[in-house]
Amino acid sequence: MPDGEPAPRYVEPLLGIVFDLDGTLVLSDHDFARMRREVVRLAERYGVVRGRLRAAQPVHAIMEAAVSELEAQRVPEGTIDRLEAEAHRAIDAIELEALPRTVARPGAEPLLRELTARGYRLAILTRSAEGFCRAALERTGLSTFFPYLRSRSAPGPAKPSPEALHLLLKEMEVPSDRALYVGDHPIDAECATRAGVRFYAVLPESPNGADPVTAERFRTLGAAAVARDLPELARHLGVATNASSS
Repeated sequence: MPDGEPAPRYVEPLLGIVFDLDGTLVLSDHDFARMRREVVRLAERYGVVRGRLRAAQPVHAIMEAAVSELEAQRVPEGTIDRLEAEAHRAIDAIELEALPRTVARPGAEPLLRELTARGYRLAILTRSAEGFCRAALERTGLSTFFPYLRSRSAPGPAKPSPEALHLLLKEMEVPSDRALYVGDHPIDAECATRAGVRFYAVLPESPNGADPVTAERFRTLGAAAVARDLPELARHLGVATNASSS
């Protein structure tokens, strides 16, 4: 937690566990750089001053900056809505191109099987589109573990808004103080800590970029535990099996 902020009170035992999808449970090799460039291109076509947006930012941050810029220009709301719709279509198409390369992250199936056997309510909270999310879960054999799913296609706020996590937990009938969110990205940590939900980090399997996220950084962002992989996460959760420990 940030300095000066009290740690949330958590209640044991856990009732529900929410997972991020891409990078956490599945590996899909999304072309995020292309997504960011495409959103910047579209935003500039709709009137954002060229050079104002940075393609190094996450997609959601680029979109938020673009909308703020257009609102400051008093661009009609309908025009902004069209930008958002076109940007989502472009991102969806790029996501689906990664589907044939998508595989389960090692240790995902035994971890989820054991959590299900022990009665945890499991869910997915992702910034992926609904179509990609469900297709990826089917392709990797993980769909049966998740009766609850919230993607960026769902009505209302999307991750990292804490409200997105609260809406999902309400559907699961799991109180925030008896829930856990697991992810591999600082956005996941932001979402969980702002929602008052405990957060466990799983380090990215293939860190890339000039500023790879580290265990120390995750702890600074509020992670209660950091695992190097899913078998280690299983041990943190007390559900390790021979299959998940190998």
